[in-house]
Amino acid sequence: MIRVLLVDDQALLRAGLRMILENAEDLDVVGEADDGARATALAMETIPDVILMDIRMPEVDGLEATRRIRASLPDGPRILILTTFDLDEYVYSALRAGASGFLLKDTLAADLLSAIRVVARGDAIVAPPITRRLIERHIGTSGDPLPRTEAELRVLTEREREVLELIARGLSNAEIAGRLFLTEGTVKGHVSRILTKLGLRDRVQAVIFSYECGLVRAGA
Repeated sequence: MIRVLLVDDQALLRAGLRMILENAEDLDVVGEADDGARATALAMETIPDVILMDIRMPEVDGLEATRRIRASLPDGPRILILTTFDLDEYVYSALRAGASGFLLKDTLAADLLSAIRVVARGDAIVAPPITRRLIERHIGTSGDPLPRTEAELRVLTEREREVLELIARGLSNAEIAGRLFLTEGTVKGHVSRILTKLGLRDRVQAVIFSYECGLVRAGA
């Protein structure tokens, strides 16, 4: 069973989400919270596999809750951000803080269930083109120094660096395998080592890292 915590300040939305999730045999709703502070406490208490987190809430919002949960449970729940707008600056900040992806609140029920299962497996759910739009809106266009330096890439081999750049450009493992004339299994191994060496949780974090260190540049 995949244990899910629901976090939204609108009771009606939480009820709708619960109804969808309870109709799935492999999902179990372990709690509900109407603000980020309560969400953090419930996450510590119930240790869910996935948290559906509203981004905009009074008092403690979803961004701050994501930071608190990641700090308290670094290897703990995967967090899916719920938002109304896919280019919300809060969404980008939440991804950077450790969320594994985001969903629009009008996402179809089938897509919602699929997304929960994907992140529960340890993958990220944000489509690369959307990730790139978010990043390019917030990095590399203001003239401010990049948050990371290219020197941080030195832990990677040349091949791993190639793979990381292709991840950042939105290629799937199969597409990377075709581009570099490797097997898909070999690419998966490279991806796993890249995430481990750089201390990243998933592909979304890898894309953000690539832009922040200048490996890939906005608009390129």
